[in-house]
Amino acid sequence: MTRKRLLAAIAATASAAGLFGAVVTAEAAAPSLTAVFAQSSAWDSGYGGKYTLTNTGDANSTQWTIEFDLPAGTTITTSWSSVLTRSGQHYKVTNAGFNGTIKPGGTASFGFNTTGLGLPTGCTINGDPCGGGAPSTTTTPPTTTTTSKPPTTTPSVPAGDVIDVSTAAELRAALAAASPGQTIRLAAGTYRGSFVATKPGTAGAPITVTGPATAVLINDGPSGEAPSCPAPTAGWDSGYGFWLYGAPYWHLKGFTVQESKKGIVADDSHHTLIEGVRVHRIDEEAVHFRRSSADSVIRDSTISHTGLVQAGYGEGVYLGSANSNWACHGNSGGVDRSDRIQVLDNHIGPYVAAEGIDVKEGTVDGVVRGNTFDGQGVSGQNSADSWVDVKGSGYVIEGNTGTFASPGTFANGYETHNPGTTPSFPNGCGNVWRDNKSDLGGVGQYAIKITSTSKCSERPNVVYASNTVSRAVNGLTNIPVTP
Repeated sequence: MTRKRLLAAIAATASAAGLFGAVVTAEAAAPSLTAVFAQSSAWDSGYGGKYTLTNTGDANSTQWTIEFDLPAGTTITTSWSSVLTRSGQHYKVTNAGFNGTIKPGGTASFGFNTTGLGLPTGCTINGDPCGGGAPSTTTTPPTTTTTSKPPTTTPSVPAGDVIDVSTAAELRAALAAASPGQTIRLAAGTYRGSFVATKPGTAGAPITVTGPATAVLINDGPSGEAPSCPAPTAGWDSGYGFWLYGAPYWHLKGFTVQESKKGIVADDSHHTLIEGVRVHRIDEEAVHFRRSSADSVIRDSTISHTGLVQAGYGEGVYLGSANSNWACHGNSGGVDRSDRIQVLDNHIGPYVAAEGIDVKEGTVDGVVRGNTFDGQGVSGQNSADSWVDVKGSGYVIEGNTGTFASPGTFANGYETHNPGTTPSFPNGCGNVWRDNKSDLGGVGQYAIKITSTSKCSERPNVVYASNTVSRAVNGLTNIPVTP
């Protein structure tokens, strides 16, 4: 064979091999989904569960179906970001309209709340084993349990320096000396006093405080002479259960805050992560992101029994500040820009005396997703008569579940309001509701009440038809629904 013919043969063989490889690659491209269960929160008689789906394949998924069983004595009471059906103790969960497509390497999730403490078994996704399921370290509690305490879990601790503390004095010392990358690990027990963090973490090395739910922080304050605007001051105890002040990039995980004036307060502390905490039995609000604590997240947490002293100020999660307080908290051009905060997969209520979430004017582009609101006990004081009051703009509110049962003063599930501010913002405009489930208990007027359309003509609020409502006096919403 001549050299010319040999090269031609090699080229033809390589071309064929390349073509064959291309065909094989095209045929092999497919989604591959796994699903992992986690218990995101727990309370006396149930828990919040969450499945996270991951596409480890090399093509988009277009839909998914997860099936699993729960033991006798445990039932799902509410779910979100999914469509759920039940046959006995067998559950079938399919994707909602917005989360069926998962890109390669991407994730999606859905959640639910239960009565009973039994965990899922026999999980399949699209007919195949989930590849995850309940963590092997978690033991299913017997369904006949009579304990009033939630299951105790200890969050994982990131790599880096770990400071173990078991007393209030040790915790205060660790907070005062904290440096980027450190983890302060709480032992089970009661920590009583004032706990203030003022040292910043960094994006690559956040500072973490972590502990089990049986690590309980209590502040018996306030005491001393308060400054004109809240700031750590010698001789003054704010009464806050845990206070971040000028301390960005902190992660707070797992522990409990109770019996304090306010629960957790983040002031000028952007990129705060609050995860898996329990905040209850609080005089005023449970969690407050304030003084431009932007780009923060609270997720998988449980909040109840707030506003015990001032019901009208007993919000579950408070984003930003009322414009009347910008003189103190307006540290970004005279405005509290606590923007882009995400409130995800929390259980809020019952007996949250004010709104479950209060979104203040001047804040923008947050996300409220996958939460469960129990409106029982809402007080009606200071106009607190809904699960969520939105005065900010550009928020996405999706996949939440809300219920109401007496006692309480309950007008609507979600409301908007449009306060005027200086500087001016499109307050209460440009927000989106989709895939929310609302049970108004035969008392609430609308699931979603839009206070003004004329003030939002340039940035209208949008209510999608994927929202559902039951037991409403009037219906889903007072504006036209978007298909």
